[in-house]
Amino acid sequence: MPELRIIDLGRMPYAEALDVQRAHLEEVLAARQAGAPQVGRLLLVEHEPVITLTRRAETGGHLLADADTLDRAGVAVARTDRGGDITYHGPGQLVAYPILDLNVLRLRLVEYMRLLESVVIETVDQFGIAAHAEKGATGVWVDLAVRPGAVDEPRAAKIAAMGVRVRRWVSMHGLALNVEPDLTHFDLIVPCGLPGRGVTSMRQLLGRGCPSMDSVKDALVASMSRAVANRVHESLSCR
Repeated sequence: MPELRIIDLGRMPYAEALDVQRAHLEEVLAARQAGAPQVGRLLLVEHEPVITLTRRAETGGHLLADADTLDRAGVAVARTDRGGDITYHGPGQLVAYPILDLNVLRLRLVEYMRLLESVVIETVDQFGIAAHAEKGATGVWVDLAVRPGAVDEPRAAKIAAMGVRVRRWVSMHGLALNVEPDLTHFDLIVPCGLPGRGVTSMRQLLGRGCPSMDSVKDALVASMSRAVANRVHESLSCR
């Protein structure tokens, strides 16, 4: 079974990266049809500042900024076909799009989401950040220190958002890990449609100890590669 391919797209507008995802998904589907299934590939990218909205009816109400405010902030708006709600992408955020044949990995959707969460948790742990998944709230979260007497401060903040789509059991879209993005841009939305929940970044948590984007990429690639290899091994063992 071919290993997971790693493709670094650099910095790319959201719509262009979406077209790249779709092209890779077609290649993975074609390989399956040809009788030579692939594990897939992992696309890495940083996007130009953009807010993405899904097709959920309530999503539009989670965009808090008007057109003039968005224009001054230099943030575009794009529709997306992934699951989830509304989110922000921008420079300093590591976006990972796994295009995986979930049949090869014997993964159903819920198991796949748990795999993505575990990859992020393992990645940030390597840099001294203790993160966790939360029941009923997709993504990866970090507990924050609450000031004595504070009333409305969030006790946990999201460090990585997730939203996927599956076509014929090949995945696309994926996760966005906040390394050092402009966190003020999250004030333009209700992140992931969860009011009262905070957003954080590795830079905010670690300060000058924040690792470089390349270091985080290397850690995430290693974690994802291990997770996929383990699934392949388990899948082959079951045959």
